[in-house]
Amino acid sequence: MPETKKFNIISIGSATRDVLMKSEQFRIIEDKSFATGQGECFALGSKIEINEIVFTSGGGGTNASVTFSRQGLKTACIGTIGEDRDGEEIIDELAKEGVNTDYFQRNSEENATRTAYSVILVHPSAERTILSYKGEGQHFSVAKIPFDKLETDWLFLDSLGGHYDLLETAVKWARSKDIKIATNPGGKEIEHGLDKLKILIENADIMIMNQEEAAKISGIDYKKEEGVFKFMDGLVKGIFIMSKGPDGVAVSDGKNIYRAGIPDSPVVERTGAGDAFSSGFVAEYIRSGDIEKAIQFATANASSVVAKFGAKAGILRAGDWGPWPLVKVEQTQL
Repeated sequence: MPETKKFNIISIGSATRDVLMKSEQFRIIEDKSFATGQGECFALGSKIEINEIVFTSGGGGTNASVTFSRQGLKTACIGTIGEDRDGEEIIDELAKEGVNTDYFQRNSEENATRTAYSVILVHPSAERTILSYKGEGQHFSVAKIPFDKLETDWLFLDSLGGHYDLLETAVKWARSKDIKIATNPGGKEIEHGLDKLKILIENADIMIMNQEEAAKISGIDYKKEEGVFKFMDGLVKGIFIMSKGPDGVAVSDGKNIYRAGIPDSPVVERTGAGDAFSSGFVAEYIRSGDIEKAIQFATANASSVVAKFGAKAGILRAGDWGPWPLVKVEQTQL
C-alpha cells in the first residue's frame, strides 16, 4: 500500500488508451436514423487510406490530471486499467507528466477485461466519431481506493462510470476532511438524476456541466438557456459553470454572472476540449481565485487542445497561455 502523500489536487475519473485516425476518405452523410442526424462513413469492403494516426492516453480523469500537473500543482490521478500493455502506456505517459499514479486500480483477476480503448475517426472538418470500448473502465471499485491514505486540498471528480457508491463515498470523505470539490460529471452520473446527484451538486465548490446535461438534470427544455442556468445556479452552492458549445460559457458564483464566447482559433480535432476547459478553469481558480482569469485560461487551454491531435498534446504549461487572444468576459450582478 502506498504511503500517505500530500497533494494539491487528486483527479478521479476515466482512463483510456486512444488511437486517432484521420482520413480524407471519411464522408459525412445526412441521415435521420443517426442520433445526431449525420453519419461519418466510409466505403464498405474497401481499404481506406489513413493520412494521420496518433496513439495517446485519454479519459477525463487523466486529461484533467495533466492540466493540473503542467500548471504546477502536485497531482495524483486515480483510474482503473487492465493488466496489459495499453494500461502500462497510460501509466508511463502520466509518470512522464509528473502525475502520481500510485493509487491506480489494476484488475488481474481471471474475469478481468482489457484497459478501456477508443478509436477516434477524425473527419477532415475536425468532427469525429468515437468507438468506445469501456473494458476495465466500467469496473471502478470504491473499496480499492485508500481514502484513509489520501491527503489533498482539492478533489476533482470526472466520469466515474456511473458508480454511485464511489461518488457518494468520495464526496462524504472530502467534506469530512474540508477538501474542496470540483466536478465535471460524466453521462452515467447525469443519468442518476437530480435526487441522487444532489449530494454532489450541493457540495461542489465548482460544478461544471454542458447545457444539454444541465437541461437533463433540471427537466427544463434545452432551448430555454436562461431557465436551465437559473435552475442549476439555485442548486449549486459554489461556482456553477455551464458550457454552451459554440456559444461559449456562462458562470455564476451566486453573486455575479460571467459570460464569454469562444475565440476564432484553428481546429484540428475536438477530443478533450471539454476536459481542457474544465481542468483549465479549476487550475487557474486554485492559483488566483479570479473567475474572469479562470474563464480566460480555460478557454485558452481548450483552444490549444483542439489545435492538435489528441486530448493532451495541446495542454498548456504554467506561464504559457498560447497565442490565443484572451476572450472578453462580461460580468453582471445577479
